Amino acid sequence: MMKSLSTRIFIGLFAGLILGTLVQYFLNDIGFFSGNLVELAGGVGTMFVNMIMMLVVPLVFVSIVCGVCELQDLKSFGRLGGKTFGFYIVNTVVAISTALLVVLLLDPGKGVDMSSTDGVAITATELPSLMALLIDIVPRNPVAAFMSGNMLQVIFMALMLGGVMKSLGEHVAGAVQGFQTANKIMMKLISVVMSLAPYGVFALMFKLGATLDAAVFMSVLEYLVLILALLLLWIFVVYPLAVGMFTPISAKTFRAKTQEQVLFSLSTASSNATIPVTMRTLTEKLGVNCSVAGFGVPLGATMNMGGVAIYITIAIFFVANAFGMPITSEQLPSLLFSIFLLSVGAGGVPGGGMVMIGVLIHQMGLPIEAFAIVAALDRIIDMVLTSCNVVGDTAVLTIVDQTEKAIK
Repeated sequence: MMKSLSTRIFIGLFAGLILGTLVQYFLNDIGFFSGNLVELAGGVGTMFVNMIMMLVVPLVFVSIVCGVCELQDLKSFGRLGGKTFGFYIVNTVVAISTALLVVLLLDPGKGVDMSSTDGVAITATELPSLMALLIDIVPRNPVAAFMSGNMLQVIFMALMLGGVMKSLGEHVAGAVQGFQTANKIMMKLISVVMSLAPYGVFALMFKLGATLDAAVFMSVLEYLVLILALLLLWIFVVYPLAVGMFTPISAKTFRAKTQEQVLFSLSTASSNATIPVTMRTLTEKLGVNCSVAGFGVPLGATMNMGGVAIYITIAIFFVANAFGMPITSEQLPSLLFSIFLLSVGAGGVPGGGMVMIGVLIHQMGLPIEAFAIVAALDRIIDMVLTSCNVVGDTAVLTIVDQTEKAIK
């Protein structure tokens, strides 16, 4: 049992959370535990996440180039890309629609008076237009795209390079072999880093347990429970049932195969940091074709944000009600379109959902104090919504792969 990486990550996650909580409530007066030890845990956790993030950009670039080169022809690439993109959009729209139905039925935040909440600064941010998002996909400087970790730009460059290499055929066989070798090296590096996951997860959760203010989220428990319940329903019921309906893989098997992915994403709260685990889950555990996983996973980590869509929808309705400024039917169409754009643009970094909610709060003229609630509970929610996002990637790509196999 101890040899299972999922089991060791699970033990590290809960052991870190329990020990961190003990430090906060019983050893907080001792400087070594509340200061030095928590700082050390934070440093170790950050180093682990940085180690994963260090591999993400080269992994994404190399895996997409290899994936395109392994396709039978460029027509299948167009079909695969269109299908994956379409499924991701449908997933986000369904998530927003369900969250909207829930908030309209339950009206969260109604009767709650949050007008006395301490303020938290929000940086004024303009809502990105769809055209701006599309234009930004093409990088002016490829080096800057790699350095900033702009996933859409890295994906664009990899698709262009892979497509050109595929069109040249045998003339670039050596280059293709070079990328395939690089891909094997990247996968080995990921295995090495993942062997350290239980320790990195322990450090991250230890710091969370030692610094989390329990009193803050108890005051808005209804809001917290509503979001977490919907996210967990998506992770353990909706996505497994979808896979069970459209592929030969049962819902139970899908839940078992994604266990490691869920635990890892809970601790890192980053879709990008979970990319290596998602790719391994798809290719090694669920038998998804490497070309489907190589193209779909980094794209999903950037734009398939079902969890973020649920979070933003419930949060904005809650804070609007809690501050006595309920959303009207006239505001609804533009708000839902804004939520869709922000969900797609949230990216795969920790806190992306919180930033986007801040944008909406500012855009809708809600009191600046509203952001305090979101900021206080974001770390807890962000962990679960990241799991929802990455399991959504896995579910969508498993279904896409099945449709590709059906064509063949």
